[in-house]
Formats: sequence, C-alpha cells, structure tokens
Amino acid sequence: MVRNLDTALIRAFVTVAGAGSMTAAAEALHLTQAAVSQQIKRLEDGFGAPLFDRDRKGLALTNAGERLHARAKRLLTLNDEIWAEMTTAPFDGTVRLGVPSDLVETYLPPILKAYARLHPRVDITLTCLSSPDLLAALAADRLDVALAEEPVGRTRGEGLLTDRLVWVGAKGGEAFRRRPLPVSLYCDTCAFRPAILDVMKASGLAWRSVTEADGAAMMNATVQTDLAVSALLASTVGSGFEVLPASCGLPPLPSFTVNLHLPRTGATPAAAALAATIRDGFLFRQRQAA
Repeated sequence: MVRNLDTALIRAFVTVAGAGSMTAAAEALHLTQAAVSQQIKRLEDGFGAPLFDRDRKGLALTNAGERLHARAKRLLTLNDEIWAEMTTAPFDGTVRLGVPSDLVETYLPPILKAYARLHPRVDITLTCLSSPDLLAALAADRLDVALAEEPVGRTRGEGLLTDRLVWVGAKGGEAFRRRPLPVSLYCDTCAFRPAILDVMKASGLAWRSVTEADGAAMMNATVQTDLAVSALLASTVGSGFEVLPASCGLPPLPSFTVNLHLPRTGATPAAAALAATIRDGFLFRQRQAA
C-alpha cells in the first residue's frame, strides 16, 4: 500500500532537530509547543520508532532520527523548490552579479545552482572584483546585484554574514616566523587592505609586501608555497591553507560583514529573485555551521 509523508510533520521534525527543543521549534514554526509535540508523536507513531531521546539536556536524535534527518531536509528542499517554481512568474533575461573572488568558491556554487533550477530562462553574468570596485560598478549601473565585504558598521547593504578576518599560511609552513613578515596583499582597492595595513602599523611588527595580487589565484599561490602569509575571512579558508593561531604572534585582525547590495533605483524581478536565493543560501550555510 502506498503511504504518503506529511510534509508538515517532516518540517516540524527538522525544525525540532535543528533547534534542540520543542519550545524553540514552536517559536520558529509559530505553533504551540503542544502542537509541535503532537506532530512529532504522529511521525513517531507512523514510523513505529522514537525519533528523539529526551533527557535533562534537551533532545537528541535517535538512530532512527539520524537516518531520517538528512532525507527529511532533502525532501523539504525539494518541496520548497517546487512550490517556488510553481507559484513564481517565470523570468527571462540577464542578471549581472558581482562577487569578491574569495566568496566565489565557498558560497556561490549552491546559490547559483538553486537559482538556475528555479529560473532556467535567466542568464547570469558574473563579475569578480574587489568590494569597492563592485560597489562602484553597481552605482554605475554595470551590475544588478553585488556582494561586498565591508568593515563592521554603517552600510547601505543588507548584512548576510559577520565573520572574523584571520591570518592564513601554508599547511605546516614557516612563513609566519620570518622577519620582516612576508605578507601577500590583494590589489589597492581590496576591502581588507586598509585593515591589514592599520593592524601592521599599530603592532610595530616589521613586514614586507611579497605581492599585490589582482585576484585570488596569485595570493593563493604565494601562501600555499609558503612564500607569505595573508588574511581571509574565516569561513572562506580553503583546504590548502592553515589558520594561524594567536600563538604565532601575529596581531589580531578585525571582523568584516558580507553585505548584499541592490541598485538604488530598485531591482528587476529577476535580480530580486537572485537576491532572495542569495539570502537563503547564506542562511542555510550558517545553520549548517552552527
């Protein structure tokens, strides 16, 4: 006999698993705690197995709950994609997206993949520049959507992420021990550059610029070959790098925000839809990292 899953019960289960408590899940779902508890009970009764262990510390997934969890999240993702696709007017045309190069590999692939599934008739052109250059391009109407890394504080953009800037070096490298300290910097307009220069000046640490790269490739090469250290947002540090701990003696760096910017004159429907997909992508990644 064919049995159908109730997506409302599945959504309650995934929310409880993520929140770790019925109370927090009830707030997120805008339901009473009793209603959420009843939904979980109905799901457990249907599967004939408990999905959560309950103790004084809260809720933890049972073996059955662990088996269900990943599949349940995939089911909800597909459900939401179908709903969005069937209820959103089809767009066409081109959206011009600007992104700093260090965000391309770490954040962009799942976002662009999701947008392409929802809006297959829209073409995306991608521009990778420093954050100040991207904002200038947006103001000059050469971009429709821009992501920018900016110091924590006032901004016209919508904050998607606040992350700390960290020193990075080659795995097992020795560059951080050399004096003057070899530092690989991005181009003159890099958003991180003023912060790095200010920190180095305040620290009194002797240093030298190894290269001033126009993009990520050159900086990556100098760091991975242990010619220099550099600075990246913690969430963008790739497998070829090692975050240098405070014990290395390098001065601490400030935090930055990743902000979403749209034109002052308003976004086209296709650009607004891309902005919504970007918001969802950043939120999903932060939830996974929590």
